[in-house]
Amino acid sequence: METNNKTLINFYKNLGKLYYAIASADKKVEDQERNTLKEIVKKHWLNVDVFKGANQIDAAYQIEIIFDWLNNENKIDAKTCFKQFIAYKDEQKHLFTNKIKRLILKTASEIAHAFSGINKSELIMLAKLDMALKKP
Repeated sequence: METNNKTLINFYKNLGKLYYAIASADKKVEDQERNTLKEIVKKHWLNVDVFKGANQIDAAYQIEIIFDWLNNENKIDAKTCFKQFIAYKDEQKHLFTNKIKRLILKTASEIAHAFSGINKSELIMLAKLDMALKKP
């Protein structure tokens, strides 16, 4: 399926919300969580090739931009960001291939483990994410 730049940017913005929700589930975003996100974006998200016809590399940086904006502005809580991501996923099911779902879960898990292992809030959110991504 051909994906335009606006669709792609919205996809990555919503991933930024999700990853902010994971990192801030315990009410504080640690530097290690932010650094882990940056590494994963560079290592994995810039190379995702399932979106055809759009400027992949520039759009993928929206993950970091939105994550940082939410972290600095802190006007939206983790639960709200998580719910917004799930609503987006449910509206745009065609973007969520099995490959993308696996990468989303891998990224979320690595962010959660980045600082002192995974805590209860993050574990609950990861479990909800896993269930939401398995839902058709």
